[in-house]
Amino acid sequence: MVGTASQSVSHGYPGVIQPNSQTVHLRCCDRFCTTDTRNKPTPTAFPTGGITLKTLFLAWQNPVSDAWFPIGRLSFDGKRYQFVYTQGVIAAQQQCGFQLLSSFPDLDRVYESPELFPLFTNRLLRRSRPDYADFMQWLNLPIDEDDPIAILARSGGQRVTDNLEVFPYLEPDENGVYHLHFFAQGLLNLSPETGDRISRLQTGEALHLVCSMDSHALRTEDRYLVGYCPRYLLDNLLEVLRQYPEQVKVKVDRVNPPPTPLQLRLLCHLKAHLPSGFHLFSNAMYQPLRSLAFSEA
Repeated sequence: MVGTASQSVSHGYPGVIQPNSQTVHLRCCDRFCTTDTRNKPTPTAFPTGGITLKTLFLAWQNPVSDAWFPIGRLSFDGKRYQFVYTQGVIAAQQQCGFQLLSSFPDLDRVYESPELFPLFTNRLLRRSRPDYADFMQWLNLPIDEDDPIAILARSGGQRVTDNLEVFPYLEPDENGVYHLHFFAQGLLNLSPETGDRISRLQTGEALHLVCSMDSHALRTEDRYLVGYCPRYLLDNLLEVLRQYPEQVKVKVDRVNPPPTPLQLRLLCHLKAHLPSGFHLFSNAMYQPLRSLAFSEA
C-alpha cells in the first residue's frame, strides 16, 4: 500500500511513501527519486565523499517555552536535494512534544528530490512580487541571485504561520575564517532610542558581542544595545567568546531604513577565526539521524 506525504501547498508536488520499506520516493514534476537508508550508520559528522554540499539547518522553537531545537538539515549537491532529521528532533519530541513535519512524516528516512521541497520553497519570496527587488536589497544580495539556499541562508526563511527557521552550515574559507551574515534579532522589544541609533549605524561599523548563558547582545562602541545574535550562534560560539573573544568580530553590513520590517532592519557580518579544537555544529543535536547518500550517486 502506498501512502501520501502531506504537502501544504497547491503548487507543490505530492510525496509518495512506502510505509513498510526503508525506501522513500518523492515525486517531483513526474520524476521519482529513491534513497535507501538500510544498514547505514548514524554519523557523528557530515561525510560527503568529497562532494561540495550547500547545507541549511532547520530549527523549531516551542511557542510556549521558547525552547529552541535544530531538528533537520537540507543539503544540495548541485543536482538533488536531501532532507534528514537531526538528533535535535529527539530532544524536541521528548522535552516539548514536537510533532514530525507533515512534509517529512518519517523520522528515520532520507528524503530526496531534484526540486527544492515545498516546505522550503514556501519560505522564498516570489519573484513576481512587486517588492521582490526591495527584498533582495534588504538581504544585500544581487537581484539576479537564483540560488534558493543562498537566499534562505540570508533571510532565515521565517513565516508567521509556523515556528520554523533556517540557517546555514558554515565552513571556513581558505584562510580558516568563518563568515556569516545575519539579521539582528529582538528589535521589537527595544526602546525607541535604539531605533534611532540603528538608523545612524554605518556600514563597516564595529559591534560588540556581549555574551551570557541565554543571549548574545549586540552593542555599539557607545554601548547602545542594538539587538541580539541568533540562537544558533549562542549554541556554537559561547565558549569561543568566553576564551577567545578577539577571534570573533561583528560589523554592520547594511542598515535598512523604515518601512523595512524590523526583523530585516540590521544586517550584520560576523567573522570568526576558531582556535584549534573548536568546531561549529559539533554538538550532538546537529548530527543527522541517518547518513546522506550523495557519495553513492
